[in-house]
Amino acid sequence: MPILEAVKPGLTTTESPFIEQARSEGRLYIHQPYELYSEQNHEAWRTLYARMVPKWERYANDQFRAGVSSLCLNAERVPKLEDVNRFLRPLTGFQAKPVSGYVPAFVFFDCLRNRKFPTTITIRRQDKLDYLPEPDIFHDIAGHVPMHTDRHFADTLVRFGECAHTAADVVAGIRDHDERIHALTSIIKAMARFFWFTVEFGLMRGTDGLKAYGSGLLSSHGEISHSIESPEVQRYPIQLEWAVNQSFEIDHYQPLLFVVDSFDHLFRLVDRLESWVRAGRLNNIAPGEPAVNEADLESFLKR
Repeated sequence: MPILEAVKPGLTTTESPFIEQARSEGRLYIHQPYELYSEQNHEAWRTLYARMVPKWERYANDQFRAGVSSLCLNAERVPKLEDVNRFLRPLTGFQAKPVSGYVPAFVFFDCLRNRKFPTTITIRRQDKLDYLPEPDIFHDIAGHVPMHTDRHFADTLVRFGECAHTAADVVAGIRDHDERIHALTSIIKAMARFFWFTVEFGLMRGTDGLKAYGSGLLSSHGEISHSIESPEVQRYPIQLEWAVNQSFEIDHYQPLLFVVDSFDHLFRLVDRLESWVRAGRLNNIAPGEPAVNEADLESFLKR
């Protein structure tokens, strides 16, 4: 009988022994074991990348398209993070930092403050190309990281991180435990909502119409065009008080999107967000999604 070649497990999202072991050992920060990627993993990247290119050309903002070019991403193979960082670091100081899974809120924002972007190294299965609730390396590297090559956008991410430090300082000064937890839960929820409606699903005015700059749009073959062309989507100039009080759901195309004028505009909004943290204006925002878990709370309380 012929000897059957063992099937390479690869680095497939939710199915990777390497990631399972890292999590079981409590290791959040890991290396990228590039030799573990299977041909199926590379094929998934190749398919995802090829079908996004025409979408990017039509719907992505100029800074993103310039970033894709600057990073010299390989359309045929899952990228090596060391190669990505070699092109990225000289531009803005940012680096992709491989992680084994969920990053608690304060830890995530603190990474941004230090110009490090927590990056998932697994990639979705080929029969899950259109939607995956978990982030994967295509979402992180092809969706997020090209924007990190732009100085104005990178500086805005750093300000998000500084805002998290301000929040930790503010809640540390609240003496009553229940009041402190309530305020912290509300602030984390507000920051998550603002991040969602800007960095993840933001639109920007351009000289030739609306363009996508949010990574959730830039990594989604279906939603990027839907976000700009569909009459079902409500698109409004961003208002900070609206964004921080607006809940969202992750398992369908977004029905409501906010538009910024520029990355300078976005930077000023994060400045304003921080001033609201200091003033206590985010201590009692509207209830609803997203949920804030114990790990998120502990990450701020034990920073």
